[in-house]
Amino acid sequence: MTNRTVVTTGAGAESPLLVRARRSQGWGLGLLAAAGLLWVWFAVLLVTPYGEESGDCAALIAREYDPADPCTELRDWPFMTALLGGSVPLAAVGSAVYASGSAARRVAEHLDTAPRA
Repeated sequence: MTNRTVVTTGAGAESPLLVRARRSQGWGLGLLAAAGLLWVWFAVLLVTPYGEESGDCAALIAREYDPADPCTELRDWPFMTALLGGSVPLAAVGSAVYASGSAARRVAEHLDTAPRA
């Protein structure tokens, strides 16, 4: 059994295809926003000072890499890499879902305005 929701507006009823297309666009934007938040979190970790006590080590972007520096060991590199790695599938799926929703919306709007025989 399929769920055929028809949203009514002041101008009349919307087609189920248009409703699904808008929902897909919303999901796509949500996934893209989640990927963007992961990038922002990564950027904050990259530009803020860190250390055992607050601000012992300068921000990663503000200093050169030195393997002998004890600050290098304090930064949680696997977590930062996971943030970037986690944003890639979210951005890819979000882009695909948004694009398919946009295409379906164009088709639905065309079908709503096309003359019928």
